Amino acid sequence: MLEVEGLIAGYGSIQVLHRISLRVERGQSVCIIGANGAGKTTLLRCLAGLLRPSAGRIAIDGADIIGGSASTRLDHGITLVPEGRRVFAPMTVRENLEMGAYRRLWPRRDRGVPADMDMVFDLFPRLAERQKQPAGLLSGGEQQMLAIGRALMSKPRLMLLDEPSMGLAPRVVQDIFATIRRLNAEGMSILLAEQNANMALKSAAWGYVIAEGEFVRDAQSDALSSDPAVKAAYLGL
Repeated sequence: MLEVEGLIAGYGSIQVLHRISLRVERGQSVCIIGANGAGKTTLLRCLAGLLRPSAGRIAIDGADIIGGSASTRLDHGITLVPEGRRVFAPMTVRENLEMGAYRRLWPRRDRGVPADMDMVFDLFPRLAERQKQPAGLLSGGEQQMLAIGRALMSKPRLMLLDEPSMGLAPRVVQDIFATIRRLNAEGMSILLAEQNANMALKSAAWGYVIAEGEFVRDAQSDALSSDPAVKAAYLGL
C-alpha cells in the first residue's frame, strides 16, 4: 500500500532524515519507535504532505505522490493525527469533526458524512456528550479522541498517528491504544510513531527503530520486544 524509498528531508540546511525506507501493507499496523528528536515527526510530516523531502520516493498503491500537497494525500486516503492533538480550540466538538470532513462537505455535500459522525460518536461516546462544547475545554484524553475522530471523518485508508500517548494519564493511554487496535482490526492501515515503545509494539505487527534520522532495526514487533538492545534502550528492561 505505502512504499517509502530513500527519503531525505530536513529543515533548511539541517538534514533530519537520511535515506529512510519503509512499507505498510494494506490492513497492516506498523510502528516507529525512537527517542524524542530521532525524526519520527519529520517523517510523518513528509508522508502527510506537510513537508517536502529533498529526495526519495513516496508511493501509495504504486502511484508516486512525493510532489503532492496535503490535500492530495487526503484524496489518496492518507490522514494525520498530529503530535499534540492540535484541535481547533474555539470551535465545538461537532465543528472540529466537520472540519475533518471538509473535502467531503465542500463544494458538494457527501451524504455519508452524518453516518460517519455517528460512527465517531459510537467509537467515542464522550465526544457525543460534549459535541456542543468548545474543543479547548476538553481534557487531554478527550482532545486526543477528537483528533482521531477528526481524522476518521476524512474516510482514510491509512492513518498516521504521531505520539498519541503524549501527555496522557496511563489509563487514558490504554483506552487510546485499544481504539487504535480496534480500528486496525476493522481494516484500517496504521502507521504509528510513538515514544511509548511498549504500547506501540503491542499494537503493531511490524516495527521500525529510528535513531538520528535512520532506521537502525526493523522486524516483527514480537522480535523487537524480545531484542536485548531494544529492551534496554526503549522498554526500560
